[in-house]
Amino acid sequence: MEPVIVIGAGLAGSEAAWQLARRGIPVTLREMKPQKMTPAHHSPSFGELVCSNSLRSDQLENAVGLLKEELRRCGSLIMACADAHRVEAGGALAVDRHAFSEAITEKIRSHPKITVVEGEVTDLPAEGQVIVASGPLTSDPLAEAIARRYPQNGYLHFFDAAAPLVTFDSVDMESAWFASRYDRGTPDYINCPMTEEEYQSFWEALTTAQEAEVHGFEDAGVFEGCMPVEVMARRGRDTLCYGPLKPVGLKDPKTGREPSAVVQLRKDNAQGTIYNIVGFQTHLKWPEQKRVFSMIPALRNAEYVRYGVMHRNTFLDSPRLLNRYFRVRTEPRIRFAGQVTGVEGYVESTASGCLAALELARELEGKSPIDFPRETAMGALALYISDPSVVNFQPMNVNFGLIPPLGYRVKGKRNKNAELSKRALEALGQLDLE
Repeated sequence: MEPVIVIGAGLAGSEAAWQLARRGIPVTLREMKPQKMTPAHHSPSFGELVCSNSLRSDQLENAVGLLKEELRRCGSLIMACADAHRVEAGGALAVDRHAFSEAITEKIRSHPKITVVEGEVTDLPAEGQVIVASGPLTSDPLAEAIARRYPQNGYLHFFDAAAPLVTFDSVDMESAWFASRYDRGTPDYINCPMTEEEYQSFWEALTTAQEAEVHGFEDAGVFEGCMPVEVMARRGRDTLCYGPLKPVGLKDPKTGREPSAVVQLRKDNAQGTIYNIVGFQTHLKWPEQKRVFSMIPALRNAEYVRYGVMHRNTFLDSPRLLNRYFRVRTEPRIRFAGQVTGVEGYVESTASGCLAALELARELEGKSPIDFPRETAMGALALYISDPSVVNFQPMNVNFGLIPPLGYRVKGKRNKNAELSKRALEALGQLDLE
């Protein structure tokens, strides 16, 4: 059997290669790192997390929690590595980003059915089965080759941003405390409070700080799930206090009251030596980040191991190009997976790589497609990105709105979502995933 060519060793590509290899299908995995890096990449490892280290909620009452559980039941490499290298983050699944990526790299490189070929891919292979998982940071030559091959499709784009990382030792714990919102679970977050006056000064400085130049950037072109904190601040003085700086459920142990605003820090590695400033995606100039964020009392002397950065993400108009198997309608031997298809988020990218590979494996084995039903999170995502009736296609996180309603009333949103997840997992259990 000729090897399947998988382009890109990010989350989607690594997952796709793993799913094929574990079924005995040979894979040639093409990865341009470390020979060529993008501005968002910092490591030669596979499955690198370029933004947050959080894979979001791990609860079945949340759609992304359901998607994680579906992936686990599909034998996902990415989920296995995430579970093995998680750091405490309340009800979320956050990981030690370096240990996580290194584990993925070791598993992929050591698999006898996977051959890794380093170097940039500048065109689509002329023959054979291909999964393109080059990501939203697809290199210009490959992006141009895809555009030439499918001129009717067209590329779309949005801007994405990453939050800064600071060392734990540099956080002033006299001005902060450990807790999770409403004291749920273990006290995993560092909470950095601000008074009304401190927040007012911070907000004014944030809305007037100098931004780094990003070609073509406009506030309207930002993906809502990773909106830069300064863009959010410009929407109004209190916008941050209803978003990442929300103080609700966080009582300052020194006063017994909720502060006016709270900046949360989340552990970024297992040792707890590095923390992520939650919700502080930004494209301010680096000196401006240090100046403005130092106005947060607990971060007045913070040491930054990485400043926030912004990058342009490219994605396909998938409803016009792909079917529910992530396969090009006019050229079935080629599939796309990951954020380049318009699924948004680490877990969603992983799911697209998993689904594309599972369906390809079925085809190569002479079996009928799995056809993940819309009642499952994986099926709902696949049907969304392939629905030609979708107008003004935009990147999409998984959500229960993509899944058909229950058809009967359930009191309470969490209870209803739990029932949707139960139905999804029952439907998944009826599929032949091997």
